This record gives sequence, structure tokens and C-alpha cells, in this order.
Amino acid sequence: MQDKYPPPKLYHELALWWPLLSSPADYAEEAEFYRKTIISSCSTVPETVLELGCGGGNNASHLKKHFRMTLVDVSPDMLAVSRSLNPECEHLPGDMRTVRLERTYDAVFIHDAIMYMTTDEDLQQAIETAFLHCAPGGVALFAPDHTQETFRPSTKHGGHDGNDRGLRYLEWTRDPDPSDSTYIVDFAYLLQESDGEVRCEYDRHICGIFGREDWIRIISQVGFHAHALPFEHSELEPGSCEVFIGVRPIN
Repeated sequence: MQDKYPPPKLYHELALWWPLLSSPADYAEEAEFYRKTIISSCSTVPETVLELGCGGGNNASHLKKHFRMTLVDVSPDMLAVSRSLNPECEHLPGDMRTVRLERTYDAVFIHDAIMYMTTDEDLQQAIETAFLHCAPGGVALFAPDHTQETFRPSTKHGGHDGNDRGLRYLEWTRDPDPSDSTYIVDFAYLLQESDGEVRCEYDRHICGIFGREDWIRIISQVGFHAHALPFEHSELEPGSCEVFIGVRPIN
């Protein structure tokens, strides 16, 4: 999806390390928020959910207990990771800007993969895809990490151990040019192999950032009824993040 930028290593040659950077268990609380939001926003009880940009399938590992999930991602390597975690879910390759499955779902969900839309055109195309796959009365849920209003530079670290290897990372998020529609996330990964040796990999992610009103405008322009909703999570300061809802009109 990052046509103008080198693709992040994390989603390609380092994809098998993903579960040690971001454990499925870490997603339980936010997945429950997304579940409740989808249910409360649909006009009928939702049964089917399309996730665009599913990545390694961490959210789906929780949501699949409540919905029939179809998972789409542009990276074959990340789809393979998700298949191993969610073998009961349908997995399909596709770019969220252009994929057309010729079917609709009760809900469409795009998590933080939406952050790789770096231009207005990219973002509109992804939201149009969500609209085309959303049934009348259904909902599309978009969960960006930041808007222009909520963005704060940050430094984080973490990682996990596996059976015979481990990963630790340092993450540095910053916006060198607030006048454009992108920001930068730089990662340093320390990767411990099964033989005990440790190597370091550097990885840059170029992400898109848009204002709250831009989100509402674009979601509305493609045909949804749009609104924002505060994202609630025990590890975040109240009001520091929000998600965007698009409800497809029944008529």
C-alpha cells in the first residue's frame, strides 16, 4: 500500500516475527470495544464482518468468536501469519483501496492498517471499498491510531519471547513536517534467533494523518452517515483517541 515508500520489513521478510512483537492476547480489550461498537451501530444483529488490512489477525482472533470473519490483506506473508492463528476464517489477498469481492457484509472493519493511506485519494478509495462491501443498514468502523488533533510524538518499547526465540523493539513516532499528510514511525528490532544469537533490524513506516473533519467529510462523501466516537481503553487517557463510524443508509 505504501506505493511511494519502501514497504515495511515487518509485513514482509520479518512477518514471521509479528506474533512476538504484537501478541494476540494484547488485543482482547480493544477487540471487545470494537465488538460492542459494531453491534450497537448496526440496524440488525450483525453476523458477518469483513476486515480489510487484517495483518496478522490479532483482532480477528477475538472477533471471530462473535462474527463470521472474512480477512483481507495486501501482504501474503501477513495473511500466512493470520491463517495459522485463525484457520477457521476465510482469508483473501487484496489491497483495501481496490479489492472487490462482489458481496456485502453486515460490518466492515479497518483497524490501524488504515494509517498506511497517506493521501486523501488513498483514504477515499479505502473508504469507498468499505462502502461497497457494507450491506444497507450495516456499519463500517475505522480505527486510526491518530488524527491531526490527537497526534503526539511518542517513544515505546516492548516485545515477547517465543518457544525458541524472542523479540524486543523500540518504536519512535514523530511528525517532522506537520504541514503534510504523513508522519514517521521508526522501529529498531532486536531479534534473538533459536541459536541464541541476536541481530538488529531497522524498519521505517510512513503513515497517513488527517484531521477529524477530513475523516467525517470523506466518510460522508462516499455515502455513509458518519460520526466519531471516543476510543475507550484502560491504557489510554480518555479523549486521546477516537474511531470513526460510517452507517450505510437502508434506502
